[in-house]
Amino acid sequence: MTIIIFFNYSGGMDDDLKSLEGKLSHLISLCGELRHENAQLRLNLGAMESDTALLKANMAQASERIEALMQRLP
Repeated sequence: MTIIIFFNYSGGMDDDLKSLEGKLSHLISLCGELRHENAQLRLNLGAMESDTALLKANMAQASERIEALMQRLP
């Protein structure tokens, strides 16, 4: 087994690694939050699409009723 000793290691490098670790931790946390938000938005989109389909059906029905009434007019 080979033992490697780093003589050029500096304290500044440790600070850089800690800073990088903090940034990476924040990025991972943000990614989790965005995944959760994305899931919620997908649920909301599904509900909105259902509402839109219902409203379109109601509009078509109302249009048919108006056309039927217009045909009755003299």
